[in-house]
Amino acid sequence: MAVVGAGLTGLWTAYYLLREDPSLRVAVLEAETAGFGASGRNGGWCSALFPAGLAKLAALPGSSREQALTLHRAMRATVDEVLETADAENIDAQAHKGGTITLARSPAQLRRARAEVEAARAWGRGADDVRLLDAEQADARLRATRVLGATFTPDCAVLHPSRLVRGLARAVERRGGRIYEHTRVREIRPRQALTEHGVVSAGTVLRATEGYTVSLRGMRRDVAPVYSLVIATEPLSGPVWERIGLRERESFTDHRNLIVYGQRTADGRLVFGGRGAPYHFGSRIRPGYDRETRVFAMLRRTLVDMFPVLAAARFTHAWGGALGIPRDWVASVGLDRDTGTGWAGGYVGDGVATTNLAGRTLRDLVLERDTDLTRLPWVGHRSRRWEPEPLRWLGVNTGLRAMTFADIEERLTRRPSLVARAVAPLVGGH
Repeated sequence: MAVVGAGLTGLWTAYYLLREDPSLRVAVLEAETAGFGASGRNGGWCSALFPAGLAKLAALPGSSREQALTLHRAMRATVDEVLETADAENIDAQAHKGGTITLARSPAQLRRARAEVEAARAWGRGADDVRLLDAEQADARLRATRVLGATFTPDCAVLHPSRLVRGLARAVERRGGRIYEHTRVREIRPRQALTEHGVVSAGTVLRATEGYTVSLRGMRRDVAPVYSLVIATEPLSGPVWERIGLRERESFTDHRNLIVYGQRTADGRLVFGGRGAPYHFGSRIRPGYDRETRVFAMLRRTLVDMFPVLAAARFTHAWGGALGIPRDWVASVGLDRDTGTGWAGGYVGDGVATTNLAGRTLRDLVLERDTDLTRLPWVGHRSRRWEPEPLRWLGVNTGLRAMTFADIEERLTRRPSLVARAVAPLVGGH
C-alpha cells in the first residue's frame, strides 16, 4: 500500500492501518520531510471544527440531519482520540484541552455569537457543546479590549503541531511503516504513484496531499491553496499572562469575518495567526509565499489591539504555509475500489483533528469494513473543481479582500456586514 504525503492525514492513515494489521506493507511517499506542510506549521488547534456547517452537511446527497449530527459528534470525540493516542505513543505534543473562547468585540460580532448559540440549540446541541458567555464571564477567561461577550466550547486542545506530526512519523516507523522522504510524486494513476525516482505500484494508493494536491498532474484545480500566516511572541512573564488570561490554555479567536486564531503555548508564548495573504495565480506554491510582511504586521497590530500589554513584547517567530480549500468548502474522504485510489483532504485549515478522523475512516474503507465512520456524510463526497484562471484568482482573492472590508464595514455601521453576506457562498458560508 502506498500513501502519498507524510502529513497528518497520511501518517494517521498509515498508523491506524498498521495498528490494525501489522502484516500490511505500507510505504509513505513524501516530497520533503514528514510534516513539512500544513501539518507541521499550523496554529496548533486540535478542535471539533469541520469546515462545512451542519446545514450544508445535511444537504449533501444521501445525507440527513442525523448524519450531520453524527459527524459533529465524531469530530468532538476525535479531539480526545488524538490526545489519547499521542499519550499512548509517548508523543510529547505539549497538548492541553482547555476549549475555545470566541470573543464578541462589537455589536455585530455579539449578534453573530448569539445567533451561533441559537442555531446550535435548534440542532439539539446543548451547553456542554457551545454556550454563550456575558462580558464578565468572557473576561474571566481572556482579558481582551472591548469585549461584549463570547461563545465557549470545550472541544479544543492546543498543541505543538510539529511535535505531534514528527512523533506520529516515529510511531508509524515503529509499527513497520516505511516513510520515504524527498520522494516527490508527480502523478497518481490506478494502483500507481509516479515519483521522480520511478514508479511505485501498490494495490491501493491513497492521496493525502492537502494544499499540495495542485502539484499532482491533472489536479491543479482540485483545491485552491490559500496561505495562512502565524506569528509568535517571546515567552511572556507571569504578570503579563495575568493581564491576558488563558489560564487553561484556551485557544481563542473572535467573531470577526476574517479568520484569526491564537493559543498560549506550553513555554509561555502567545502564538497568533490568520488569513489575509493573497491566493497566487495558477495555484502556485512557493517558499517565498510563506512570508508576507504586510500580513505579519497586520497580525501584530491586531494582537496588540486586543492585548495592549503586548505593545512592548518581542515577536520572535513568523511563518506560514498553504492549506487546501475545495470549491464547496466540504472536506472529503473516500476510496474508489475500481482504481484502487483513495483520498482525504480539503480541511480549509481545520485539519489537526479532522485528519485523524480521515485516517480512521480510510483504515475502515481499505479493510472493507462497513462502520459508523464509513457511513458519515463526507465519505465519498467529491467537490466540483475550481474555475480556470483568471476566474479562480479573481474569485478567491475577491473573497479574501471582502472579509477584510466586511470587518471595516461592521466597525463603522455596528451592524452585520452586507458585504460578508453577499460573498458568503464564495467563502464557505453555511
